[in-house]
Amino acid sequence: MKKNTPSLDLLEFVETQILPRYAAFDKAHNLEHVTRVIRRSMELASRTGADTDMVYAIAAYHDLGMEGPRAVHHITGGQILLQDSRLKRWFSDEQIKIMKEAVEDHRASAARAPRSIYGKIVAEADRDIVPEQVFRRTVQFGLSNYPELDKEHQWLRFREHMDQKYSANGYIRLWIPGSPNEEKLKELRSIIADPVALRREFDRYFEEEKTTTSGR
Repeated sequence: MKKNTPSLDLLEFVETQILPRYAAFDKAHNLEHVTRVIRRSMELASRTGADTDMVYAIAAYHDLGMEGPRAVHHITGGQILLQDSRLKRWFSDEQIKIMKEAVEDHRASAARAPRSIYGKIVAEADRDIVPEQVFRRTVQFGLSNYPELDKEHQWLRFREHMDQKYSANGYIRLWIPGSPNEEKLKELRSIIADPVALRREFDRYFEEEKTTTSGR
């Protein structure tokens, strides 16, 4: 019978050697984010019959490329996974190649579909389409990476990102039919289509994040 949890020794390795690296990243790509992606990936692995250990490792490594330039973090992350010889304890060379490609394929703005079910799983799991999470992460990213912008310019950046990525004409794509993301994306798009509602959400999370930041 196919197991639905990763191997204990792989779990220990990832939790002690890989996940702590996320503490250095911004709030939108931190330990909370990768933990959420791992949880969603494992749920999708159970639904699709994919190899649990492979899915777990891919999810754990998927954003390690944030140690370098964000624009190519998916490529960098794939190389980090490929070059980590410790993974050979659990995976064959062919499996590692598939895992590397899955990390490369996880980015939402990719022009083509992921090359394997593993890429589709991590890409789908990486979609924080719960509206509250999308709004908060976008505000967090703006404040972390563009601290020189005032509130109105943060709003313009926020609105542009919502339109380009999540709107009905946005580039985001879902790869696993019937996933929970489908309904969440519909809900998110209904808010984006209402400028007043979208501004209200921005104001809410902007004030919360500014208060959290200034209170440190």
